[in-house]
Amino acid sequence: MAVTDEAIEKIKGMIVSGTLRPGDRLPKESELAADLGLSRNSLREAVRALSLIRILDVRQGDGTYVTSLDPQLLLEALSFVVDFHRDDTVLEFLAVRRILEPAATAMAASRISEQQLHALTCQLDALGAAPSVEELVACDLEFHRGIVQSSGNSVLCSLLDGLSGPTTRARIWRGLTQEDAVSRTLHEHRAILSALRDRDAEAARSWATVHIASVEQWLRSTL
Repeated sequence: MAVTDEAIEKIKGMIVSGTLRPGDRLPKESELAADLGLSRNSLREAVRALSLIRILDVRQGDGTYVTSLDPQLLLEALSFVVDFHRDDTVLEFLAVRRILEPAATAMAASRISEQQLHALTCQLDALGAAPSVEELVACDLEFHRGIVQSSGNSVLCSLLDGLSGPTTRARIWRGLTQEDAVSRTLHEHRAILSALRDRDAEAARSWATVHIASVEQWLRSTL
């Protein structure tokens, strides 16, 4: 094992064991290196790597702290990696969304509040019957984010938020080239909302699957 990897594993072990907790300040570099049996250089490299993936927070002039370890914070690294996707992997991102998003939508059916349902309804009403493709896609992102947040699972929400980016361009291109894409999307949004309002988890799951699968099917036909 490379010395930097060893240093990362030792710091990770301190966090997992509870020796270091969210918000804790790490000991001074010289002390921590001695305690872990590491060189200060390898420790420094490990801290740099762990700060990149939001495990540690290096504060200039103050010290290094364990972050909150909140799932949304940690999964920002996923968004960074996702930004490097190639066009030919968009279908794979859609396939993952088709697995996760219907499950989150079904979970939301029993947990979404009347206030959240009202907000989603107002959002669709404000969009109108003939929005531009760009307006529709922006609304689509916010609509699904609102539903997934209502599922109550912050990890699932963060995962889907990170995965939505690569499919945005595909949805815009579909809206510009497929004749009924806008009206179909609006219809599917209304159907999902209706199922949520009825607290019908299986109908919500089914409509969410149809909604994502329609984009996936169109993209397959154009590639």
